[in-house]
Amino acid sequence: MHDIRFIREAPEAFDKGLADRGLSPASAEILSLDETRRARITAAETALAERNAASKQVGAAKARGDEAEFGRLRALVAAKKDEIEALKAEADEADRRLQAMLMELPNTPRPDVPVGADETENVEIRRHGTPPAFDFAPVEHFELAGVRSGMDFATAAKLSGSRFVVLSGAVARIQRALAQFMLDTHITENGLTETWTPVLVKDEAMLGTGQLPKFSEDSYQTREGWWLVPTAEVTLTNIVSGEIVDDATLPRRYVAHTQCFRSEAGSAGKDTAGMLRQHQFEKVEMVSITRPEESEAEHARMTRCAEGILEALGLAYRTIVLCTGDMGFGATRTHDLEVWLPGQDTYREISSVSVCGDFQARRMNARFRRGEGAKPEFVHTLNGSGLAVGRCLIAVLENGQRADGSVDLPEVLAPYLRGARRLTAEGTLA
Repeated sequence: MHDIRFIREAPEAFDKGLADRGLSPASAEILSLDETRRARITAAETALAERNAASKQVGAAKARGDEAEFGRLRALVAAKKDEIEALKAEADEADRRLQAMLMELPNTPRPDVPVGADETENVEIRRHGTPPAFDFAPVEHFELAGVRSGMDFATAAKLSGSRFVVLSGAVARIQRALAQFMLDTHITENGLTETWTPVLVKDEAMLGTGQLPKFSEDSYQTREGWWLVPTAEVTLTNIVSGEIVDDATLPRRYVAHTQCFRSEAGSAGKDTAGMLRQHQFEKVEMVSITRPEESEAEHARMTRCAEGILEALGLAYRTIVLCTGDMGFGATRTHDLEVWLPGQDTYREISSVSVCGDFQARRMNARFRRGEGAKPEFVHTLNGSGLAVGRCLIAVLENGQRADGSVDLPEVLAPYLRGARRLTAEGTLA
């Protein structure tokens, strides 16, 4: 959520941030609601003071037998009571409208974010590795002979519908090995704290990280009112919601491996083949909670954590900065990692690492205090995939494929697969 004080002090800068995202100016309406709210509060306070003063005089007028003054004062007290209630109601309505408007506006981009309308205007900042050269025409993951028996879309459709998959045998083991490798790397090498969290959350948690109220159609809600998390960003970030965090514990760095659920609203007809875009998928998610002055460096650090996983797996990738028109709702700057997929002959997103500034912290009221007696300040929050497990499975299968439909597996996965280094064309580990 936005800082109303910043909007009061720099409405032009606020509107420019919205304009860079392709949105209309909003400061005038916001400031009008803010002025109405503050004016009604001030008027209510004045009316309350007048009522209290009149109330004190009622008894004195009665005591001296001044019935006319007594009646006038009683009528004034009653009128002021009605006036105060009306003013408070108007202030509450203005505040409700103001908060609703602030809740639905996205974060404004950092000044160094490239301005653009959509993904075509994202900016590549570096590449790592060289896409493999094949002496045959590479195929997509679901077309590989060694994968077909372990990646069943027909059974998944029978069970759940489209955009689901049943993994079994060696393919399921490889996916599990990838998740375990990511967790172990982030914990032992990158200093993140492993965390296990629920996948069902309350409205407040989704509001805190920005999935609600604007994007409810992108997620699933149960009959009981819980939401299935679209990512562990929701739970990990909300660990500090409503808290005043001990400064000595910052930065806090969490990592969790969870099932994730997305409705994929608006993606009809897109990536329907294979398991690139699913309603249910796995992610290893990173979240950092930092002091404001440390969030920029933390963003670079988290990006390197995600890049390191791809490098250890021997996968070619590129790192891009998302332009203003392609960033997520809560982000003020985002790095996307795109891994090379030979079957599609292109790079595809496998991780987004975003710094959100104090945008989520304001929604969650997550603060820290620099020392005893210091005024609480909002923390900064960051999140990033480290990585999307299913998409990483796709990348490993496609980049390691051989002409006979077998797959050479990354060396780093061998300890998790009892030494196996290959998925055979028959679908077994060897």
